[in-house]
Amino acid sequence: MEEKRPGEYFPIEEDQQGAYILNSRDMCMIDHLGDLMDAGLSSLKIEGRAKSAYYAAVVTGAYRHCLDDAAAGRIPDPVWRDEVEHVSHRPYSTGFYYGPPGQYYANSRYVREWQVVALVTGCGADGDATLSLRNKFRAGDTVELVGPDLRPFAMTVRSMTDGEGRPIDEPRTPQMTFHMKLPQAVPPFTLVRHAVELSAK
Repeated sequence: MEEKRPGEYFPIEEDQQGAYILNSRDMCMIDHLGDLMDAGLSSLKIEGRAKSAYYAAVVTGAYRHCLDDAAAGRIPDPVWRDEVEHVSHRPYSTGFYYGPPGQYYANSRYVREWQVVALVTGCGADGDATLSLRNKFRAGDTVELVGPDLRPFAMTVRSMTDGEGRPIDEPRTPQMTFHMKLPQAVPPFTLVRHAVELSAK
C-alpha cells in the first residue's frame, strides 16, 4: 500500500529471489514508429534526464533516422534499430501500447556493453583525426565510430601518436590529445566506442 493512498492495495508475489513491485524494463518504440505516426503523433519526447550525452546522441539519432524512413514509406535501416542496443538500458518493452507489457523478474540490472573511449575533435579529408581520450583502449582493439549524420562503422585501431607525434600503442592520460588514422573522414564530435562488459553482476 502506498503511503498517500490508504486503503488501495497492490498485490505482490514473492519467490526465492524476493518480492517485485516495479517493472524493470525501459520503453522502446523504435520498431513501431509507423503506428505512432498513423495514430496522429507529430512529435516524440525521448527521456534523457540523468542520461549521458552519449545516450542522448545515439538514441535521438537512431529515432531521427527511423522516423525519416517511416515518413518516406521506407523500411527502416536495421543499423539504426541496432543503435538503441548500444546504450545503457534495461530490457526493452513497448509499455502498454499493445497490451500489458509483462514483468521482467530476472534482475533489475542495466545492460551496459559499450563504453565511449574517445571523442574526435577534428578530422581531415584523408581521415587523419585528432582525438581526446575518455576511457582505456589500445592498438589492435576493434572500435566503432558514431557521430552526427554518420552511419556507424567498425575499425581496428592501428598505430596512434601522441600530441608530440610520438608513436603510442595506448593513450593513457585522461582527456589527452592524440592522433589516429581513420578509414574515412568523420565530423567533429564523432564518438569512438569499444565493446566492454560493464553490466552489474
